[in-house]
Amino acid sequence: MIVAIVGRPNVGKSTLFNRLTGTRRAIVDEYSGVTRDRLYGKGEWNGKNFSIIDTGGYLKNSDDIFESEIRKQVDIAMDEANVILFVVDVTVGITSFDETVAKILRKSDKKVLLVVNKVDNNERIYDSHIFYKLGLDDLFCVSSINGSGTGELLDEIALTDDGVYEEYNSDIPKFAVVGRPNVGKSSLINVLIGEERNIVTPISGTTRDSLYTYYKKFNHEFHLIDTAGLRKKGKVSENLEYYSVLRSVRAIEESDVCLLLIDATRQIESQDMSILSLIKRNNKGVVILVNKWDLIEKETNTAKELTKQIKEKIAPFQDIPIIFTSALTKQRIHKVLEEAIQVFENRKRRITTSKLNELMLEIINANKPPAIKGKFIRIKYVTQLNTYFPAFAFFCNLPQYIKDPYKRFLENKLRENFNFSGCPIQIFMRKK
Repeated sequence: MIVAIVGRPNVGKSTLFNRLTGTRRAIVDEYSGVTRDRLYGKGEWNGKNFSIIDTGGYLKNSDDIFESEIRKQVDIAMDEANVILFVVDVTVGITSFDETVAKILRKSDKKVLLVVNKVDNNERIYDSHIFYKLGLDDLFCVSSINGSGTGELLDEIALTDDGVYEEYNSDIPKFAVVGRPNVGKSSLINVLIGEERNIVTPISGTTRDSLYTYYKKFNHEFHLIDTAGLRKKGKVSENLEYYSVLRSVRAIEESDVCLLLIDATRQIESQDMSILSLIKRNNKGVVILVNKWDLIEKETNTAKELTKQIKEKIAPFQDIPIIFTSALTKQRIHKVLEEAIQVFENRKRRITTSKLNELMLEIINANKPPAIKGKFIRIKYVTQLNTYFPAFAFFCNLPQYIKDPYKRFLENKLRENFNFSGCPIQIFMRKK
């Protein structure tokens, strides 16, 4: 499920984003228009997971341009999100820009929640009633800084039906091609589809019109989630990055394995790292494709050196297949599908409890967790959890004292002994 935060600058969108995601990733400042980059993160409430988008930097010099930018941002949010949080500032009251946004949102068939921010005392609760004039029914008074009112807001978000099948019931993998704009997603999808494409049946997997299409090509069969085609090009000419982020978030959530394209001529950049982080937080399989490899002047160890650079940047999750490809020349396209299907199988891999305990307990006894405050930690039992991604529970006497470095040690030992390449692994410590 995708939740989009919209509103004019300086109403507290970034502070609300930080509050809902439990992070401090968004820069917060008293000056308007600080958020220049699109921010996206994960939230969880009452067992419901959702992706949150902070629309961010659309501040322009001209009021007329500014208003048109608001329209574009809100239009795209209405197209792509399940829930729209329209944030206003109780200390300022209703502005002409708020009225413009409200007018657009009233026409939407999506769930719109009017979030009146900076309500940190009883007097401001009374002041918030003026916002009913905007004609939006669901009004929530919150203070993003101290968190008051955000629980009720999250309750309402969690009640939303996102309309997606939770795990599409099929043994056929779902591949999503994701990456920055202009990295070659369309070209790769065209190569995978081909001129004479063998479409057997289009399966409507969601109410949000992403299309799963079944292909049987190159001796493989798979569902492809098409993220490259921009459906409403008139709305995205100046918002390509924002639109790309929304499409990528949705595609990641609906996929089994993500094919993350990076540009060989620019190597791995911050936005690539953000998308990889989102893939990992969603516990999806991933294969990194270094595209446009035909444009690189190569020496003997060029690929080896670039692989090393990429792995250093993506640490500690380094167990990811990296393929150097060219959508233009169709270089290693078969290898891409073979690796993606292997990662799909790795993600479903189940290890018997007896085999896990036989192997891991011996490793743990030889490398025990460090004692803390004179207390010795004893891990007695391990089992794989019944999840759709690799997750393991280690039962011990003092789970609260086991730190991340030791969890990474356990994860590395699991990877050394079982093939989970391309799959994030979750390690849970539980009370014996």
